[in-house]
Amino acid sequence: MSRIHPLPDLLISQIAAGEVVERPASVLKELIENSLDAGASRIDVQLEEGGVKLIRVADDGGGIDAEDLPLALARHATSKIATLDDLERVASYGFRGEALASIASVARVTITSRTADSPHAWKLDAESGAVKPAALSAGTVVTVADLYFNTPARRKFLKSVATEFAHCDEVLTRMAQARPEIGFTLAHNGQVRRRLPPVDLARRTRELMGEAFFAHARQIDSAAGPLRLSGFAALPAYAKNTRAEQLFFVNGRFVRDKLLAHAARAAYADVLHGALHPAWVLFLDIDPMLVDVNVHPAKTEVRFRDGQAVHQFVFHALQRALAEPLAAAKAPASAVPPAPTFVAQQTSFSVREPEAAAYLEFVQRAFADATPSAPAVDSVDHPLGHALAQLSGIYLLAQNAKGLVIVDMHAAHERILYEQLKAAADARPATQMLLVPLLVSASPAELACAEEHAATLERLGFEIAPAGPRQLTVRAVPQLLAGGDVESLMRALLAELAEHPASHVLEQHRNEILATLACHGAVRAHRRLSLPEMDALLRAMEETERADQCNHGRPTWIQLSLAELDRLFMRGR
Repeated sequence: MSRIHPLPDLLISQIAAGEVVERPASVLKELIENSLDAGASRIDVQLEEGGVKLIRVADDGGGIDAEDLPLALARHATSKIATLDDLERVASYGFRGEALASIASVARVTITSRTADSPHAWKLDAESGAVKPAALSAGTVVTVADLYFNTPARRKFLKSVATEFAHCDEVLTRMAQARPEIGFTLAHNGQVRRRLPPVDLARRTRELMGEAFFAHARQIDSAAGPLRLSGFAALPAYAKNTRAEQLFFVNGRFVRDKLLAHAARAAYADVLHGALHPAWVLFLDIDPMLVDVNVHPAKTEVRFRDGQAVHQFVFHALQRALAEPLAAAKAPASAVPPAPTFVAQQTSFSVREPEAAAYLEFVQRAFADATPSAPAVDSVDHPLGHALAQLSGIYLLAQNAKGLVIVDMHAAHERILYEQLKAAADARPATQMLLVPLLVSASPAELACAEEHAATLERLGFEIAPAGPRQLTVRAVPQLLAGGDVESLMRALLAELAEHPASHVLEQHRNEILATLACHGAVRAHRRLSLPEMDALLRAMEETERADQCNHGRPTWIQLSLAELDRLFMRGR
């Protein structure tokens, strides 16, 4: 082993570049952050060959004084912090003072800049170190050419031009999402790919995330002490197969943080279907003293001083927004369009369906408080409008201010019952004694399960006891489920309890059990409802938390606007 010796400055910068300059997108990120820190209101980006041949970032920020230009390329030279106290409360994007030096060690860099009080601009060439007069109206232009020209081994690890450009585009759109008040343009090989004028957050989100996301989004704005969570979270019906549409920003900085991601996913746990992933664009504002951004060279990871408090705040803020009933939810879209002029009523449906008097009595009792005095409901005041008819005993058709609403009756009623059961389970639920106890056959496993979980069954509102070596007696059920199929309810419940044999099964698996009960107790297909009962279901949906999807994460209703109906019938063409 050779003697210990200091490394040359160029090699030190090239080593640092291995962490900071991973690919062209890494360079672009650092340059855009510098422009934002300089107070830019417009940032124009030009790329060639995915950023490998050229990255040019021009801004209209405050600029750099001529005497400071050489320091811009010096290692650990910065205008953003001066003391440890500054580092602990850093509010700027950059602060280490090593990005430009690292970039200049593996590419050909020039910086042209002009401050407001300078008679002309100055240009710095990184290779020669010369500073010369130049022409520029205001701000700064940084040009990075021939990335990795002097480290060809690193260049071999880059992907195709299309892939590298996609990474650059992703960086720019994330920065643009964080700062909607800034105008951005992106050109590649002489062709403009993005032009984003300054707008508000809602408009920028609509432009970058798309109409489909925005149509399903709930607006978030919640604060507690030094914490504020804002942005948009898509309802579960918009869930995707990947996490690509999960964007989290802390004090305006895009981060990949496991704690925040876990808190957000937990808020969806009760409404998300299968293995799908929710989508969100969320901004956490926090006192800089309470978060450490000096964790990772790329500054995409953070560490919170009180992680548990942040986790709970994000979880509850997002959960409340997703749970908000339709009647109270604030959609991020513009004002509701005027109600259509047509009015349709149907007092009967021609398709013959089996009568179910007992069930109808159950529905009337379940929705007694929500049933309106007359079928016709003001569709402007009620998001789901008023009922028109049933379709095949499965779907409910309704008219609201936007057009036609189609409701899956079972899915909607399932969610309503589930939320009612959860509310009732917080206290001792009201029970309904059966006029005649139900005697059902039971397997040894069911008998053992009923005996083992007798206390849990009682807390859920059931009174079930062995009646012999192969029989169980059901004497009482929860009042909310009294009109359902008692035997199916009992067997489903025992099956759930058998899968979760922990000593505190009710506390640990309460929601899974209640979801099963709600599914079996909800309205089944081919049940005929009157118009007042349909309207009662709509009113109950509007007042129920998480009513946009059933317990399995599937949508409970969809909206067809008049414009969509017109397109289906080619009206106006």
